[in-house]
Amino acid sequence: MSKSKKERKALVKRDSRLSVVRQCELLDIHRSGVYYEPKGETALNLELMRIIDEKNLLHPWLGVPRITTWLRKDMGYKVNKKRIERLFRLMGLSATGPNPNTSKRGKGELHRIYKYLLKNLDIERCGQVWATDITYIPVRGGYLYLCAIIDLYSRYVVGWSLSNTMTSEWCRKTLDTAIGEHGAPEILNTDQGSQFTSIGFTDYVTKEKEIRLSMDGKGRCLDNIFVERLWRSVKYEHVYLFPADDGLECYRGLEEYFEYYNNERRHQSLGDEAPSTVYEQRKSKAA
Repeated sequence: MSKSKKERKALVKRDSRLSVVRQCELLDIHRSGVYYEPKGETALNLELMRIIDEKNLLHPWLGVPRITTWLRKDMGYKVNKKRIERLFRLMGLSATGPNPNTSKRGKGELHRIYKYLLKNLDIERCGQVWATDITYIPVRGGYLYLCAIIDLYSRYVVGWSLSNTMTSEWCRKTLDTAIGEHGAPEILNTDQGSQFTSIGFTDYVTKEKEIRLSMDGKGRCLDNIFVERLWRSVKYEHVYLFPADDGLECYRGLEEYFEYYNNERRHQSLGDEAPSTVYEQRKSKAA
């Protein structure tokens, strides 16, 4: 008799001679669900994070002071600025003004900042520019982080991954998988988050893969507007409508959504075509 996902998940052992990745492959489950453990946040903080996340999608220019005032005066929450600052950091949020970012960029010699290359650039083909970013995903009793990579010409999501923590190694592996499936882009655009400015990530992009690296201006998430639009679509069309109980359910739901987004969801900016149609057409012409 076949086992349920929860039963198979329980079979994964951290102290096994087989790696967690290999155990998940054998059990046909995704490791995001195994690694997922609810963060030690109070119910109130998780509620605030969910509300802040939606407000940020609608009004990304609002920073900690104005969000704090809105929560207190309009929403009736007894919160102070210190709590909201912490939640902003935890969620990787920043206002679109000249304030510290989610994107909190690293300091010192272990981090590098690159110029923004997309201003006045005509994006004319697939593979010319990819953009990547990280966003917070609420899960019942906790949260995960989603990293996604989008081809700016076709709006095709070339790669994505879930994680418990925001690390440069995770971002590098997500990008490496996308490159393995689709080839390397000419330019990769990111924000100035420490995950993307770390030497390990920047060296991988610019030296190992010889990709030109572009970074948004500090505190200017709208430089990466196509990814911001993707986050709105993902959250309003899936995450908020179908809240996941655990990491496995979250992964499976996002897997279905990105399949829909790439292959069925039509974009006016693409002449009412789906991203996969434009992506495959351009790939065929390039070949």
